Amino acid sequence: MKNTLNRIMLICALMLTLALGAQVSAFARVQQQDTTEVSDDIVFTEIGSAEDTAAQQNLADSVKATDSLKKDTGSVVAADAAAGQDLHKDDQQKTLWETFIQGLLGGFIAFLMPCIFPMVPLTVSYFTKKAGSKQKGIFQAMIYGVSIIVIYVAFGLLITLLFGSAKLNELSSSGVFNFAFFILLVVFAISFFGAFEITLPSSFVNKIDQKADNSKGLGGIFFMAASLALVSFSCTGPIIGTLLVQASSKGEILAPAIGMFGFALALALPFTLSAIFPGFLSSMPKSGGWLNSVKVCLGFLELALALKFLSAADLVWHWEWFDREIFLALWIVIFFLMGIYILGKLKFSHDSDVPYVSVPRLFFAIFSFAFAVYLIPGLWGAPVNILSGIAPPMNTQDFILGRGTAEAPSGSSGFPATVKYQDVLHPPLGFNAFFDLDEGLEYAKKVNKPVLIDFTGHACVNCRKMEDKIWINPEVGRIIKEEYVLIQLYVDERSVKMPTEKVHYSKILRTNTDDLGRWNSDFQASRYNSNSQPFYVLGGHDLEPLVTPQGAIFDAAKYAAYLQTGIDKFKASKQ
Repeated sequence: MKNTLNRIMLICALMLTLALGAQVSAFARVQQQDTTEVSDDIVFTEIGSAEDTAAQQNLADSVKATDSLKKDTGSVVAADAAAGQDLHKDDQQKTLWETFIQGLLGGFIAFLMPCIFPMVPLTVSYFTKKAGSKQKGIFQAMIYGVSIIVIYVAFGLLITLLFGSAKLNELSSSGVFNFAFFILLVVFAISFFGAFEITLPSSFVNKIDQKADNSKGLGGIFFMAASLALVSFSCTGPIIGTLLVQASSKGEILAPAIGMFGFALALALPFTLSAIFPGFLSSMPKSGGWLNSVKVCLGFLELALALKFLSAADLVWHWEWFDREIFLALWIVIFFLMGIYILGKLKFSHDSDVPYVSVPRLFFAIFSFAFAVYLIPGLWGAPVNILSGIAPPMNTQDFILGRGTAEAPSGSSGFPATVKYQDVLHPPLGFNAFFDLDEGLEYAKKVNKPVLIDFTGHACVNCRKMEDKIWINPEVGRIIKEEYVLIQLYVDERSVKMPTEKVHYSKILRTNTDDLGRWNSDFQASRYNSNSQPFYVLGGHDLEPLVTPQGAIFDAAKYAAYLQTGIDKFKASKQ
């Protein structure tokens, strides 16, 4: 028994570690279809005559030079454009696979919760005894597992049908949504800590139970699966809620259903495997206090994740008080307390005594303490890359060790001392940026540089991840600062109202472009056929893309090559 308990605690530690990694890595990549067509600005025309040998030679040299240039840069552009046509398909597959894996991890963790784990032997025993034969029992257990999958996938599809992926994506960038989800996750965490249980109305649950008892055949099995989903809601509800919001904010219409499929598959597999392989059931550990330990650890993780949404609300509403230091300090305290809890030195009302520290508990406590220590340098400006896109941006940091209170932006010395909207919008640390399209374009014409239009958002995780992990790369930073005019267009900025002459009705948004965010969002959708962020347009002075616009590229070398391709195309167009 002792060895079995140690094994299961190790499994719990690994599962929770994977879950944390899935949350903090922001493994979602939001990318929409790119249908922008880019025409070549250079047109070559044959000139000269057969009699004019000198002219023919000059023409041949010109063509050779041009062909050489196209070989060096134009082929890169063409390859980039061809790859861009499949960009949405590839990223969509990555997003759906990541969502499925996230749901799978969530399902495995939910299986280890006190509301579900003890039900496995009871449910499997019911099938094997009632069926009368092993084959029939296995068949019924498989139907039971399929029913679980159908119920949760249908729930994911219902979320999409009620709101739509576009609406959920819009909600995910609003201050109200992020603050409401912060409150919701805090409630979930308190529930996991044992203060109360989140349950569905008992009358509704009882009706489903009666259906399961009275129905025969496959219908009875289906209602048994529905009873499991309802009875276990106090444990699975917070996990499902987190998964659905994370999946819905990815912008893919199938993401909620795919996430629920992964969740239900992981939840149904143990029941089915236990019926098919009796040894699997006998090898499972007995229920005990360790189940509540898993639940409480998830409460700590829910509490830490809640702060991400509070940070997003702070950025959208410009409170400017929940800065990076406060965020990191709270995470450090949360994971330090979780380590103390794992060692049994902190107890909640439903916890059992921990007479000794097992090896799995020790290693998981080490992980928790080590992670807390890893975050400490971030209080003085260390990058803390694992939280890129989760923690507030670096420009909210009050003090950065070795750089004083701020890092002076580098780049063109002629950059204006003040730009529009700089009182509410701030560029990434070390960069100069415009926040008004017309102002940025006018400056780009003045200095004869292409523009890097960055469609971004306060609540955009991948936008912050690109700035925190990719833009700080020396080569990437140099190219942006020295070769481009950076124009950041926030699509979720609501505090800046647009002048009357710029307000118009957007057929795409189905509302007036009365604030800066809606105007930028309408411009992105109508001009570049995309509504995802981040979305990078390398454009000339006519705002036409020099190369195919791209979303997040989490590889510094590839992103630098992408930026360089735009520069080469811009220079070639000026020859």
